[in-house]
Amino acid sequence: MSAVAEAATAAGGEVIGILMADDLDSGNPHLTYAVATGIGQARNLAVVASADAVIALGGEWGTLSEIAFARRLERPVVTLDSWRLSGRGAMAEAPGVVVASDPADAVARALDAAGER
Repeated sequence: MSAVAEAATAAGGEVIGILMADDLDSGNPHLTYAVATGIGQARNLAVVASADAVIALGGEWGTLSEIAFARRLERPVVTLDSWRLSGRGAMAEAPGVVVASDPADAVARALDAAGER
């Protein structure tokens, strides 16, 4: 997430970090704002509940939980080099989840899904 925050800041964006720890200094140095929660992995729900769309990067278990929370909250999800998901039944696609080909595609798809473009 540090690399994402660094790139967003370099592009002139503001970056809000929802931190697992209760220490504001536990965030990476590229955050514009830090929100210390002290709630550990439960912060994943706060992250996706605050979003209009979610971009899932990578494939750790926390990422999978964020995807699941996002879909339970009916937030669209764009994956990039992340979990491959399918819906129920043979060969079904996971509803509300799309795969991006590169970072620019992921951002474009997330903005489209959020109604920002």
